[in-house]
Amino acid sequence: MVRPASRLRSTAAAGAAAAIAIAVGGAAVAGPATAHTATGTGSRSTVPATSTGGVLPAGFSDTLAASLPQPTAMAATPDGRMLVTTKAGQLRVIKGGALLSAPALDLTPRTCSLGERGLLGVAVDPHFATNHWIFLFYTTTRLPCSGPTESRISRFVLNGDTAAVGSEKVLADHIPSPRAHHLAGDLIATPGYLYATVGDGYCHYDGTSVDASRCAGANDNARSLRLLLGKVLRLTTGGAVPADNPYAASRRCVAPAGPQPGTGPCAEIYATGLRNPFRFALDPVTGAIHVNDVGQATWEEIDVLRKGADYGWNGREGFCAQGETAPGTGQGTCSATPSGYTEPIHAYSHAAGCSSITGAAFAPSSWPAPYAGSYFFADYVCGSIFRLVPRSGGGFTQSAFLSGLGASSAIALQTGLWQGRPAMFYATFGGGGQVRAIVATSANTAPIAAFTVRTGGTGNRTATLDGSSSYDPDGGDGVTSWAWTFGDGNRQTGTTPTVSHTYSTAGSYAASLVVTDSHGATSAPSTERVVAGNASPTLSIARTPATFAVNQSVTLRATAGDADGPLDQSTIRWHVVLHHRDHDHPLKDGTGRTVSFSYPAPEDFPATQVSYLQATASVTDNNGATTTKTRRLLPHLVAFRLASTPTGARLVADGTTFATPIDLVSWQGWVFTVSAPDQTISGVPSTFRSWSDGGAATHVVTTGGDTTLGAAFRAAS
Repeated sequence: MVRPASRLRSTAAAGAAAAIAIAVGGAAVAGPATAHTATGTGSRSTVPATSTGGVLPAGFSDTLAASLPQPTAMAATPDGRMLVTTKAGQLRVIKGGALLSAPALDLTPRTCSLGERGLLGVAVDPHFATNHWIFLFYTTTRLPCSGPTESRISRFVLNGDTAAVGSEKVLADHIPSPRAHHLAGDLIATPGYLYATVGDGYCHYDGTSVDASRCAGANDNARSLRLLLGKVLRLTTGGAVPADNPYAASRRCVAPAGPQPGTGPCAEIYATGLRNPFRFALDPVTGAIHVNDVGQATWEEIDVLRKGADYGWNGREGFCAQGETAPGTGQGTCSATPSGYTEPIHAYSHAAGCSSITGAAFAPSSWPAPYAGSYFFADYVCGSIFRLVPRSGGGFTQSAFLSGLGASSAIALQTGLWQGRPAMFYATFGGGGQVRAIVATSANTAPIAAFTVRTGGTGNRTATLDGSSSYDPDGGDGVTSWAWTFGDGNRQTGTTPTVSHTYSTAGSYAASLVVTDSHGATSAPSTERVVAGNASPTLSIARTPATFAVNQSVTLRATAGDADGPLDQSTIRWHVVLHHRDHDHPLKDGTGRTVSFSYPAPEDFPATQVSYLQATASVTDNNGATTTKTRRLLPHLVAFRLASTPTGARLVADGTTFATPIDLVSWQGWVFTVSAPDQTISGVPSTFRSWSDGGAATHVVTTGGDTTLGAAFRAAS
């Protein structure tokens, strides 16, 4: 059988094209499943995607609050500051409408940020005004970051705008992270209590070792009460186990001194059966906590946190059995709904393009109806924020509130104050990383000016200034004119966002832009440096193998140069992601001429033909010109055929059941489990007899090359 490598290339290209269409057009962003969607009303305006702002209803504005790389979580202080964590390990402060230049806390040297690991959660104690306590969830470097490692929950004291490392009190430690995926890591502080979400760790974990053959949907960590994975934890704000926790009388699993021995339930567990409860939010009126649980391949769900609840993962996804698509038009119409679990209050299908639920927040109570107090949630894949709307007959629909952010964008939501007004903030990986503030406004808001500069190289004194990233934050409004000051005494105003200007002499100039909206309001000036006659640096990435096997070591090498003078090679920056269909998972960041990592396994069989690694290198010269190069690193695809004698048996591979015969695509070196359960085939009860490779009914396989694996059955006696 021919290896279907060409199919990966064509599919990946299509996925990239789709992501570009979403980022640029906005209209390409799909909402959730049609049966669950309610369309918003009112005029809407499109903000250019380069601003990373999106499409809002009229009466709201969307303003950039801060630019910072990979913001992961936010928490508001009572005095109006917004605390923001970055994946790499910094705690930043937005104060008085601006991002403070110095981090409040820098845990970067102590934080493992490989994959989805990092500084992931922050919460502010309800009594912050008197005790100044904040809480952080981060993955530590106590164990090597390249393998199974651990996360920690600590309390710090924020004095002014600084939290001293010496003020750290570890409340929970040794939270396992078997793989660099599905960590969750969100925090909520209530009077006397601290809640934390922990993902299922992606692959099966027995407490000491990882079973790479039981990952994704086959991973049952969330089912085990002796593991903290796939759970919501509850502690006191002092780090003790509350006496009314469901398993309070059992053993501690995350005590700072180390897990207590035994195999009983973990005393810190409050609820179980979750896959990746990435973000959750507290209703300030009722005290209820809504949990957003990221699904596997079919459903995203919202749960209401209840003590002792089991939400069913890995047997259940949304209202259905894992992987099942409901055939009906409403929620809960699955043909096989697993019983005995706490049902979500809402679930939406991946079918329409939104497939990774992230941020969670309850809107400010002062917002206008019907938005006031509503529950909002974000989706990272389709770049949208939705409002959960109760239906008169029970259940919920979801209404698009903000869309057009592009793929791999929205991460977290948080309410707070922006320039003295109640706001909902959202953090996004889009635009290089931003925190933005949405406020309800009845008055016209001034537009925002922004532009980029492109110069022609050594000896070329013509610069192109592009102001298309300018935008108006008000729904229904837009930018109508661009007024340029080039820094050499010349000015130009026009109704198109892009201009070219030739400077009379080479040198450095401060160019500025002021934009005007359709109501005549003008922006504050935006200023950028233009270096006329400067050459952009050169950058190249050395050739690599055409394809890679799972767990193969990868080292990328780049070389940079600059015609205008020496360039420090250590300033080359790397960003490596696992591209999965229409979104990205962070894998590795680094600086210097090289970056090294191991090629990961695919998430599941549906992902094998739509996933690959993408590495981006960038370098900036002494005059501020940046050059970026991207390299796509493809997996080595192999054919994997499942067959049976007699034909028509249902066989399980990597936790997914397939009717045979079926031709699948695997990655070379992928390790997973196959199973041939006893069953009825063509009306005949049958028992397992043998696999063609001689393995047991359930055993582990590694796809080293094109493989046909057959299971033989005999009629039951």
